[in-house]
Amino acid sequence: MEVFIILALILAGLLLFIVEVFLIPGISIAGIASAICLLYANYYAFDTLGPVAGFITLIASALSCVVIIVWFMRSKTMDKLSLKKTLDYKIDPLKGIRIRIGDKGITITRLALIGNANINGNIIEVRSADGLIDENTPVYVERVVGGTVIVRTFDQW
Repeated sequence: MEVFIILALILAGLLLFIVEVFLIPGISIAGIASAICLLYANYYAFDTLGPVAGFITLIASALSCVVIIVWFMRSKTMDKLSLKKTLDYKIDPLKGIRIRIGDKGITITRLALIGNANINGNIIEVRSADGLIDENTPVYVERVVGGTVIVRTFDQW
């Protein structure tokens, strides 16, 4: 009877593990219930049948989880669930905004390397060239690289 209970717990744990891996990815009730079933099956085997049966149960449940993961990775299920579309375009954050080297502005947020600044009446995302810059600090545009505006404070000009 104990062996039947252990097998039922392992099968329930593996079934819930499959549901977790294939249907509901992430940490969900199925994953938690799977872990509880597998852990309790191992505990029950150690407690009722002894250490030899407990280690056999532990190895069997661990190997079966590994086999399920390998099977999942090799099956076509992963290909069916994965997104294959690639993006072949980029959004230009400076589209329609004229920003030149030397333009002056003021930071709106603190620049912890990246933040927002008001330059030429446009609120844009900027990057600090030299570390942290507090908000409401006057800055100037040092350079524009690939849509990223890099600014410095006036005291380092």
